[in-house]
Amino acid sequence: MNVKQAETGLRINTGLVTEILVRFLRNEIYRTGFRRAVVGLSGGIDSSVTTYLAAKALGPDNVLAVTMPYKTSSQATSEDSRFVLGALGVRTRNVPITNQIDAYFAMFPDASQMRLANKCARERMTILYDQSAEFEGLVLGTSNKSELLLGYGTQFGDMASAINPIGDLYKTQLYPLGEFLGVPQSILKKTPTGDLWVGQTDEGELGFSYADVDRMLYLMVDRRWQMNELIAAGFDADFVHRVAERVRRNHYKRRLPIIAKLSSRTMDRDFRYSRDWGT
Repeated sequence: MNVKQAETGLRINTGLVTEILVRFLRNEIYRTGFRRAVVGLSGGIDSSVTTYLAAKALGPDNVLAVTMPYKTSSQATSEDSRFVLGALGVRTRNVPITNQIDAYFAMFPDASQMRLANKCARERMTILYDQSAEFEGLVLGTSNKSELLLGYGTQFGDMASAINPIGDLYKTQLYPLGEFLGVPQSILKKTPTGDLWVGQTDEGELGFSYADVDRMLYLMVDRRWQMNELIAAGFDADFVHRVAERVRRNHYKRRLPIIAKLSSRTMDRDFRYSRDWGT
C-alpha cells in the first residue's frame, strides 16, 4: 500500500501547532468578552491536550477542569485525570453523574449500552455549561477530526462546545502534540477509550484502528482522493466504502440544524457571518 503521502501529510510541527492553537484560544475567547474556559477532563488524550493548551493560553487560574465520573469509570481514568490536574495546577471540580443517570434509567431498565453512553455524554455537557455560567468561561470542545468525520460522538453531548481547538487534528496527530506539551506517558500509551462501559475501546467499537482510518481520511478529505484511487492505493474496498458512507451519513452532526427556508435570508445559508462579526 502506498501510504507515504498520508504519513507525510499527517506529520505536524508540534511547536508551530501549539503556537497557533494557543493564539486561537486566546483570541477567540477574548473577542467574546470572556477570559476563562471550562473543559470536561476524562483522562484521555483529547481532553488532556485541550486542557494543556487552555492552561498555556489563559493561565491555570483561568481554566476549570471538570471531572464527571460514572460508576463504571475506571480507576485508571481517575488517576490520569489527577496527573493532569497536578501537573497544570488548573482549577478543578469533581461532579459524579451516577445518581442522576441511574435515577433516569430506573424507568428504562432495558435500555441499551448506547443509550446509557449517550445519556452520560449529554449529562456531562449540561454540567459543563452550568459550570461555565458560574465560572464565566466558555466550554472548550475535545472532539478530534477523526471523531468529527466518523460521527464518533454524541450530538449535543461530547460534540457540543463553544470553541474547539483540536477539531482539525486527527487522532494520531494528538499523540506527538501531547508529548510536546508534556501530557503524562500513562495517557499517551493507553488504549483510546471513551470509558463508556467496562472494557469499551474506541477502536473495538469502530472496527478499525485510528492509524488505518486516519491515513485514509487524510487522503479522502484533505487530498480529495476518490474511492477508486484509495482502493488502487491498496486500501481494502470494503473498508473504503464503509468509512466513506460513515462520513457521509454523519454529516448532520457536523452542522447546525437545517432550517426550513421561508424568507429571503435564512439563518443557516443566507445570513452567515464570522464569529468576529461586528468587532
